[in-house]
Amino acid sequence: MKQKQKLFVLIGPTAVGKTKLSIDLAKHFNGEIISGDSMQIYQGMDIGTAKITAEEMQGVPHHLIDIKKPDESFSVAEFQVLVHEKIAEISKRGKLPMIVGGTGLYIQSVIYDYQFSEAPSDDDFRVKLEEMAKNKGYETLHKKLQEIDPASAERIHPNNIRRVIRALEIFHCTGKKMDDYLNEQNHELLYDSCLVGLTMERELLYNRINRRVEVMMELGLLEEVQALYNRGLKDCQSIQAIGYKELYEYFNGRVTLEQAIENLKQNSRRYAKRQLTWFRNKMDVEWFEMSPEAEANGKKFAEISACIEGKLGIKANTY
Repeated sequence: MKQKQKLFVLIGPTAVGKTKLSIDLAKHFNGEIISGDSMQIYQGMDIGTAKITAEEMQGVPHHLIDIKKPDESFSVAEFQVLVHEKIAEISKRGKLPMIVGGTGLYIQSVIYDYQFSEAPSDDDFRVKLEEMAKNKGYETLHKKLQEIDPASAERIHPNNIRRVIRALEIFHCTGKKMDDYLNEQNHELLYDSCLVGLTMERELLYNRINRRVEVMMELGLLEEVQALYNRGLKDCQSIQAIGYKELYEYFNGRVTLEQAIENLKQNSRRYAKRQLTWFRNKMDVEWFEMSPEAEANGKKFAEISACIEGKLGIKANTY
């Protein structure tokens, strides 16, 4: 029986402290990091996605960052293929592949071999939806998707009509939302995996999220988003990212800048809550409570390192 490749996955809500810890762990275990964030793939979207800087990387190789232009679409199925390839490449180099990020379905699709292409189809129904999109507009179909599958509608931009139709087709054929359909597949862990999740007392986490938004504004988030807006990038998947869609509302004159910033904070907090709910309900994760004291004294690093050694059967810098 072929031995499974080893894989470490670090997940958790935005602002919980994944970036610094991931670098420390990568250096400790001779790892390379694959971004599990569905928006850090886009070039020119650095501040709003909290993209790691070259200095912060400290020489640790990172993958699947800046691989798409902001006007290009990206799907979980495409992510799955790319990450499988990267895991194989990193393992071949004798390094530990490490996925770090917070996009639940994307990470889950890699660990378990979701079969996106095998969902049932109905050609007549699909043609009917294509005609509806043509005659009544893409928004009509996206609203239908919002009604039956809000999670998929949130992920899929209205203009990505192929994916909107596919999600509607799966519901039509199975009576199930996309996430539920995928979760009912016969899942087998593809890798010898260790999944670690970081969590934090909610008030502290929310305060950190609010402060992160303020820092992003200080670093030039408004100018970053305005540059995209001035390029005419409006109907693209990337602009639906938190941090961008809120400021687009300001540039479109629908809200004040103060309200846009407050909306950004609120949406970021809500997203963090959804991330935690997803990971707790759908993935087998070893959870670690973070705190400023734990981050400062290195206690959590030692505990997580021990967890990785125990789960994967490896020692520091020996993999």
